Amino acid sequence: MSFTDADLTKDRFLGGKLHILQPKTGYRAATDPVFLAAACPAKQGDSVLDLGSGAGTAGLCLAARVPVSVTGLEIQPEYAELARRNAAQNQIELEILDGDLAQMPDALKARTFDHVIMNPPFFGPGAKPADHGRAVARQAQTDLRHWIDAGLRRLRQRGWITIIHLTDRLPDIIASLHNRAGGIEIKPLSPREHKPATRVILRARKGSKSKAVLCNPLILHEGASHSGDADSYTTAARAILRDGASIEF
Repeated sequence: MSFTDADLTKDRFLGGKLHILQPKTGYRAATDPVFLAAACPAKQGDSVLDLGSGAGTAGLCLAARVPVSVTGLEIQPEYAELARRNAAQNQIELEILDGDLAQMPDALKARTFDHVIMNPPFFGPGAKPADHGRAVARQAQTDLRHWIDAGLRRLRQRGWITIIHLTDRLPDIIASLHNRAGGIEIKPLSPREHKPATRVILRARKGSKSKAVLCNPLILHEGASHSGDADSYTTAARAILRDGASIEF
């Protein structure tokens, strides 16, 4: 079932450089896809696979920063169609394939990429949101290790995998990469100074034997607490979210 125009909002990303159609009541991208795109160390001409591409936000943010070839895989047909609409209206070339990463489409099985990016569902099975699209995006139907395995299989040797997830899943991510990807770089995302990181961005290089590095955190907000509707982002976070800057590791 497709979204109608009445089902959608048009939201600004990267300070208005991108306009993304999103469902009013389904899964809605916020900052995580932007941070994911900003962490991918892609260079001009590289190929990128976005697993679980949703409405295409991460891939479009990445392509808006650096000229790359982006392919997305999305299990929900209505979101895949939305990603194609978003690519067209932003005049960015984006290939979106319908399919499940647990049963990789034949069109992807023979291909490898310079980069794989992913923002897997954060939560396990439980009380599901009323909206099916939001439930699929937020609650894992496929184990995290299968996401990482699928990404590594599609990644060329020495290519980069970049993942954003909750900090408490960091041990699972590292275990899934063991003996397959190294040179792991971990960037904690802390909501405020002196606050524990709640999310983490991790990137690793397939086939690398280099040591892991725990980087300084990216602090997202100024001040001790949120105040009203004011934009409290730090200068570094604002540069990423508004200006399309890359994340320094």
